[in-house]
Amino acid sequence: MTTPIGTPANANAGVWIDHRRAQIVGLTATGETTTVILSKADRHPERGGDRPMEGAYEATQVPADDSRQRAFTAALDSYYDAVIAALHNYGRVFVFGPGEAKGELRSRFSKLHLDARIAAVEAADQMTDHQVAAKVRAYFGVAAPRA
Repeated sequence: MTTPIGTPANANAGVWIDHRRAQIVGLTATGETTTVILSKADRHPERGGDRPMEGAYEATQVPADDSRQRAFTAALDSYYDAVIAALHNYGRVFVFGPGEAKGELRSRFSKLHLDARIAAVEAADQMTDHQVAAKVRAYFGVAAPRA
């Protein structure tokens, strides 16, 4: 695997990701950085319905399901591209998180011909920021920074 130009050979990153939030922990020889990227994708946009407080449902006033799905997919693509852009200075990337987002991010890496940079993909539950950083450090065998 080749290291991207301008990237130290030992610069690695881990990303915990779901459809709403990505936390990137970057590890370099000079230290550790954390970046959070928030998604603008809304998984379940609500349709108006026959609710007494909102009035009657009218089909012409609600976007079709396929157009809502296209908007959701476009928002996710933009989100994944932002995550990949934040990872451009790192050689190897460890991806983990709950749900489908980690696999979708891996597919996006593959589509951009960057899949060789993915070190591993693992399932993981919700985690605190400190737990995410500790998991990334443990994966790459880096000791915790001293306070």
